[in-house]
Amino acid sequence: MSFVGIYDADGGLGGELRYVAGKLLGRGKCALCDITHGWNPMGSRSWKQACAVSDVDLELLHRDEATAEQLAATTALPTILRGDDGQWSEIVPADEIAQFVGAPDALLERLGAL
Repeated sequence: MSFVGIYDADGGLGGELRYVAGKLLGRGKCALCDITHGWNPMGSRSWKQACAVSDVDLELLHRDEATAEQLAATTALPTILRGDDGQWSEIVPADEIAQFVGAPDALLERLGAL
């Protein structure tokens, strides 16, 4: 079993710049980005601290890095999927991820309970 979080943003320098511009202009929002990075491109301190004490292995991908199978399992981005033998299922949908902004430890605890 594995967990994959998919950001509602593209990777690479261009994707990052488009996301920041959208966020500054109030047009772009990704709750998973807010949890793992906030305004820090190197990652938020609270996210790093939560990961340091958690046994959960969560791979984070931008939407343009996710596979077609992973994207097909989503209802909306951002999302967190669980993979079992190549089959993906959404376990934390976008509206639920938003509840964990400011509480990365609670998100990892939720995943650890699965």
